[in-house]
Amino acid sequence: MSIFPEDDRPKPKSVHEIGQDLSTLSLGEIDERIAALKAEIERLIETRSRKDASRSAADAFFRKPA
Repeated sequence: MSIFPEDDRPKPKSVHEIGQDLSTLSLGEIDERIAALKAEIERLIETRSRKDASRSAADAFFRKPA
């Protein structure tokens, strides 16, 4: 157990926050954020696919015979 509560730890700075003002960003910064968001979307899609497959397998296993 840590001496310091987890809430006191510095939070990592996110690459992008939804709704953030974009007017001060350079083209390179925008491209970096687009790449990061695309990678996150892909990660979400893959995770959703795995969870859907797991749920389908569980549904098939626990389905009552007709």
